[in-house]
Amino acid sequence: MNGGLIDYQAAVVGFAVAFLLAVLLTPVVSQLAWMTGIVDRSVDERRMHDRPTPLLGGLAILGAIVIPSAALGHSHGFWGIIAGAALMCALGALDDIRPLHPGAKMLGIVLIACIPAALGVTIDHVTLPLVGAFDLGVWQYPVTVFWIVAIVNIVNFIDGLDGLAAGFCGIASLTFAVLSVSLGRADAAAISAIVAGAAFGFLIYNFNPATIFMGDSGSLMLGYLLAALAIQGVLKTAAAVSLVFPLMVLALPILDTSFVILKRIKHGQPIYQADRWHFHHRFANIGFSQRRTALYLYGWCCILSALALAIRFVPNHRHDWSPVAIGVLVGLGLLAVCTSVYVIYLLEILKARHLRAIGLLRTRGGEDVPQSKRAA
Repeated sequence: MNGGLIDYQAAVVGFAVAFLLAVLLTPVVSQLAWMTGIVDRSVDERRMHDRPTPLLGGLAILGAIVIPSAALGHSHGFWGIIAGAALMCALGALDDIRPLHPGAKMLGIVLIACIPAALGVTIDHVTLPLVGAFDLGVWQYPVTVFWIVAIVNIVNFIDGLDGLAAGFCGIASLTFAVLSVSLGRADAAAISAIVAGAAFGFLIYNFNPATIFMGDSGSLMLGYLLAALAIQGVLKTAAAVSLVFPLMVLALPILDTSFVILKRIKHGQPIYQADRWHFHHRFANIGFSQRRTALYLYGWCCILSALALAIRFVPNHRHDWSPVAIGVLVGLGLLAVCTSVYVIYLLEILKARHLRAIGLLRTRGGEDVPQSKRAA
């Protein structure tokens, strides 16, 4: 009990310190960006801002993470994560200052992803419910690198709306912190809380109307940290549903990226080509403001994270299937499914004919009605 209390206290203190540092450092970085001319002045149909905005907000986030984290680190794996975060931030900053060729940028991401893998931060096994654990052996290294590269890119893809990436990363990191504490992963819990604090502190300046963008220096770094912390805090444990946790917490950007990539493949376009098919663009197309869009997507993230936490914390649900435990899990599960179906229907990602085909839409009075909106 005492060890768990210490872990909890370290996470809370780390969150608070990182939050305050981000609040203090972000205006300084913003001023430096203005002074050096590192400002996003471009305006086109894909971008959702209409005024020059300083970049390099990721530097403020990095500082807010590294300073409190330095007091906690002691393992090679920990320093591998921090070193990778700094390098990922530097790579993103270079891309913010002078856009890199997509191939060169991807090569840099892959090489940096190899650092934590080489230092033991790997997905060495996968645990599946009712099946058990599978040892990945030598495959742990390519699987780990693929996981990190994938999460880095999906977080980078959603960074197209004021406050979206910062808010999502804050919610996801905070969820990983709680899960890590419960699984006895003290270092991962503390660093996850620190990342959450830094993201929320930065969000004060990044929420619409944003006065600074995190840029690739922030989105690449935060994506990398989410991937690495998911490994250290959740995937390396023996929990039967360890694989479910990160997939559920990161479901929003995973779904967003999956739909966009499938759309690009369908139209014969390069998967790295920018477009207006992301969730936030689709919300804008149906008349949502940036603030309303961000709040809707935050809510979706919170529902999915709540389900992940319920799976972990509903008392004795693994051994005592009480009516309360079953009700909580089924209720949150249905809410998550219905919310997800409603959003992708609202954004016309799934057409009415597709939903009718799989039984998730019925017709009432000549009007299509999603299952999630049926009367009780």
